[in-house]
Amino acid sequence: MPKEVVVIGLLALAGFLAGGVYTTWKTAKFMAIVLLVLTVVAAGGAVLWLI
Repeated sequence: MPKEVVVIGLLALAGFLAGGVYTTWKTAKFMAIVLLVLTVVAAGGAVLWLI
């Protein structure tokens, strides 16, 4: 599998999780923070994988 496919997948996952953060922020702040941490991990993993 080319590394670009993995990077695109991780960035898509980060975007999906960021949407979850935006959606859950008003109702469940703890869950939104957990999703935010996962978003940062996915985006960071994509950047590190690309390098």
